[in-house]
Amino acid sequence: MSLISKTALAILIILVLCSVFAPVLTPYDPLKIDLDNLKEPPSLKHPFGTDNKGRDILSRVLYGGRYSVGIALVAGIISVCIGLAVGLMSGYYGGRIDMAVMMFVDLILSFPSLLLAIGISVIFPPGIFTVVIAIAAVGWSSFARLIRGHVLSLKESPYIDAARTIGCSDARIIIRHIFPNCLPLSLVVLGLKLGGYLLTESALSFLGLGAQPPMPTWGSMISLNRVYILSSPWMVVFAGGAIFIATVCFNIAGDALRDKMDYTIK
Repeated sequence: MSLISKTALAILIILVLCSVFAPVLTPYDPLKIDLDNLKEPPSLKHPFGTDNKGRDILSRVLYGGRYSVGIALVAGIISVCIGLAVGLMSGYYGGRIDMAVMMFVDLILSFPSLLLAIGISVIFPPGIFTVVIAIAAVGWSSFARLIRGHVLSLKESPYIDAARTIGCSDARIIIRHIFPNCLPLSLVVLGLKLGGYLLTESALSFLGLGAQPPMPTWGSMISLNRVYILSSPWMVVFAGGAIFIATVCFNIAGDALRDKMDYTIK
């Protein structure tokens, strides 16, 4: 692992730990309004400044990381689970089932992912659950296609033929022999896509389809404070910087994981 990859992984770990231990790192309540400290610039008292309601921005960025990064991780895990199940069944059994599933997957992949996520989000009431469902509903299809292709190559392997010869059932072959060989690929793809899921969550929150105020998320912080970007830029810059840093680090860490496991993802 290169120095850049190690640095990105270290930054991600620090970011996650800071979000988890936010109550210990900052004495301020991210939801508490303080009318005596409206739009204060960064200082020793408030390192990231305060917003138009006097709330400490550092506290809101740290607490917002819990929601933004957490939603991306949960949605990614759900996408992997659905994509694995669909890809395994489709690739192993083939035939009409495979054709129907892949047609549906191609239909989902033909739409821009963000627009499709927005379309799904408007069906449900805005909130964390809606964002998770929207991201997972869009994200599973790419996992399913990759896993299906991997299964097509695996099921023709000699050890699979040997398992059939000794009388192993389809369920045993899938669970004991094919699934373990698909899991590393799924983890690599998940690492590569977490940055995109974080951006999607931020975009949905920016549009008001995610977690609702006063709950802090990085996307909603930018949305609520964008009108002050010229007069009080710190109200937007730090939340935007958190999104940028987390996304870049996720992408670098995902590339490092791919190289370590020697997978080529097209």
